[in-house]
Amino acid sequence: MKRKFAIKPKDYYKILEVDYDATDDAIRSNYIRLALKWHPDKQKDEDSATSRFQEINEAYQVLSDPAKRIEYDKKGMLYVYDYNLIEYLNRYKGLILTCNGLGMRHSIW
Repeated sequence: MKRKFAIKPKDYYKILEVDYDATDDAIRSNYIRLALKWHPDKQKDEDSATSRFQEINEAYQVLSDPAKRIEYDKKGMLYVYDYNLIEYLNRYKGLILTCNGLGMRHSIW
């Protein structure tokens, strides 16, 4: 069973350089403009361009889908990614234990 957990804030509207009340056409046209600008084949620094291009694509995948956009708008910039519970706990086990005071081996006081 998959559960959703917020992991990092992203402002997809800012990434696509559109207003929060942007129309589908505005989102699409800005996506095309930015995708052409940041395509790795058109940039000298391919690693940086690839990262930016992937971020633009991710933002467009969310904002161009009405259901995903509604979910994103409800949750704000803390958009969610799918993790099953075991993956989440394994990834953040140390942080969770430390926050609960269970993982501390030495007292800092």
